[in-house]
Amino acid sequence: MTVPSASQPPERRSSAPQAPVPVPLYGEQTRLALANFPGRGRRFGDVPEFVRAYALTKAAAALANVRLGVLDEERGDAIVRAAREAAEGRHAAQFPTALVQGGGGTSTNMNVNEVLAARAGQLLAARGSATVVHPNDHVNRSQSTNDTYPTAMALALRELAGPALAALERLEVSLAAKAAEFDAVRRLGRTCLQDAVPLTVGQTHRAQAAAVRRNREALRESVEALRAVPLGGTAVGSGVGAPAGFTAAALARLAALTGRDVIPADDFFDALAHLDPYAAIADACARTGEVMAKIAGDLRLLSSGPVGGLGEVTLPARQAGSSIMPGKVNPVIPELVMQLGYRVRGAASTVHLAVAAGELELNIMEPVILDALVTALGDVADAADTFAVGCVDGLRWNEEALARNLRGSLQGLVETAGSEGYEQATRAARAAR
Repeated sequence: MTVPSASQPPERRSSAPQAPVPVPLYGEQTRLALANFPGRGRRFGDVPEFVRAYALTKAAAALANVRLGVLDEERGDAIVRAAREAAEGRHAAQFPTALVQGGGGTSTNMNVNEVLAARAGQLLAARGSATVVHPNDHVNRSQSTNDTYPTAMALALRELAGPALAALERLEVSLAAKAAEFDAVRRLGRTCLQDAVPLTVGQTHRAQAAAVRRNREALRESVEALRAVPLGGTAVGSGVGAPAGFTAAALARLAALTGRDVIPADDFFDALAHLDPYAAIADACARTGEVMAKIAGDLRLLSSGPVGGLGEVTLPARQAGSSIMPGKVNPVIPELVMQLGYRVRGAASTVHLAVAAGELELNIMEPVILDALVTALGDVADAADTFAVGCVDGLRWNEEALARNLRGSLQGLVETAGSEGYEQATRAARAAR
């Protein structure tokens, strides 16, 4: 079957000065992808962590291929140099393919292959060499989209998880510091939004910090599982087309290039067919988002008023709260955190649907899984960092309001029930109303 050529989009006219457009290094398969997957969502180049991971995966493969004698040193060296440039962000505009695409990421893999082949050819030409570097025969040697895409995806997500984990730790520290600041201050606890028994502000914030810490650890552990990658599995996990020893050689070089520990997946067939490790990351992100949204919702409720509500907490005034009511201040940071938590859960649902959609030997839904996890990890990082810096660090507990509301404490009645019986305590409660 003849593959049709991609049509070029019409040129847009503008009176504004136009930045010079770099000469495309990519080739026909990338142009076809641009025509077939136009989209308005993320592009490959919008995720520099993924570009870097894919480029370094190709560099590691080239180094392994040279060592194993299936790629000549001249081409291998040029491919590695081109890959290093791409990893450094020097060719960002050359990766325009849609992040979410059909074909299980083949267009992304070919985008990388074509760019590195063209750039390697330029580097060789600059040395006076007429050697041609082919995207498939040389850059993609001993590889398939089936094994390079999940390898690069795993590396990228490990990098993207770093800011989220750091921000969660920052939020945990912020909550712990607030617990220490108001450690002995008593407040009225509530269940079903009704008066219950007292606890301290320190206990409240330490519980919140513990919840953040537990979910941070769950996220860290789920991301750590991505150390295992299927590079060398090629098509469906069979390893066809790769020389003996390729996986060990390539992973050793990938670890050196990235500074990250990488190990071969226990079973390549499993690694390509079943993507549940990504569902575990999605779950951890979703639970973390839920915990932050709950804490944010609690602070929003406790800060309600300041006259007609609980008014026990004063949140930092970040901006005017109304275009018509002067002096009104809204809890905008907790509201942001809550909304980001909702979006994280939506992204997690996308991941679960995609993980379940794998068929037979390959799950080709990796592009949408990656796109959803880029959103989820970014939202977790933004929510935790903004929550800590823009809200928790500067919140104050209003001791006058706390003392006033403590009059609703049921602790005395609980103690009466313990000594004189529940019915006697109930009669005392009714008499006090």
